[in-house]
Amino acid sequence: MKLIRIAAAGVLAALALAGCAGNPMASSGAGASGESIVVGSANFPESELLADIYAEALKAKGVAVTTKLNIASRETYVPALKSGEINLIPEYTGNFAKYLNKDADVADEAKALAALRAALPDTLVALEPAKAQDKDAVVVTAATASKYSLTSIADLAPVAGQLVLGGPPEWPTRANGVPGLASVYGVTFKEFKPLDVAGPLSVQALKNDQVQATNLFTTDPSIKANGFVVLDDPKNLFGAQNVIPVITKAKASDTVKGALNAVSAKLDTDTLAGLVTKVVVDKKDASAVASEWLKAQGLA
Repeated sequence: MKLIRIAAAGVLAALALAGCAGNPMASSGAGASGESIVVGSANFPESELLADIYAEALKAKGVAVTTKLNIASRETYVPALKSGEINLIPEYTGNFAKYLNKDADVADEAKALAALRAALPDTLVALEPAKAQDKDAVVVTAATASKYSLTSIADLAPVAGQLVLGGPPEWPTRANGVPGLASVYGVTFKEFKPLDVAGPLSVQALKNDQVQATNLFTTDPSIKANGFVVLDDPKNLFGAQNVIPVITKAKASDTVKGALNAVSAKLDTDTLAGLVTKVVVDKKDASAVASEWLKAQGLA
């Protein structure tokens, strides 16, 4: 029977890992508080960095932490969060609210936070948001902006039929992706080309004119490095996007909430952009960047 139990545990562990797309990485920290948490991340550098920040902050409070990083998009990690395979994920108020409720009003910070908390399943809780925001953006090259006189997403309406849009594979079905561009701005592109999640493939495709517009995040250092133009979003399609920890309610002890809320209190947009630059441009290890920043803030 003991051998059977061991084999069954191995099968369950394999099935759990199979549920995560991408290439998850795991690490653990010995905890003294008796609490344990599995921290996940999406499949882009900023999410991994934020997950490392949360993990190191919790370890400093004696919580045993395991990380499952680079899982994939919300379509993969949200079921893992709901099932308890992971317990904590760094999220963005407006985007997550829209994912859970496509009609959510995320026009400003307060509305986005309220909409997110209203849409969350009863088993999950959103803690305090950071001042830091990282928004989706429609980005073009300076040459394309000049050629078509583009300063706003709205300016795309008369010319988008001649252009190819790039973005993450999920964008054709996301409320704030291709459908939102059409319904909010009347913008319909000639073609959509699935790339990565606002990463190097998207940057390279834009530089090579394989796409004439793409989705990048506003904290992405490649925007400034390449002289890309972020188109204004006057109708707030992308809304407010404050970084926020979303956690399994049963794991949200006072110790855990205190550690994570302390991180949020210290994290603003400029700080986040600087930390992302260290990971993406300077090629520093995300966990080392996280640990260094936490120590500087007195949080580790």
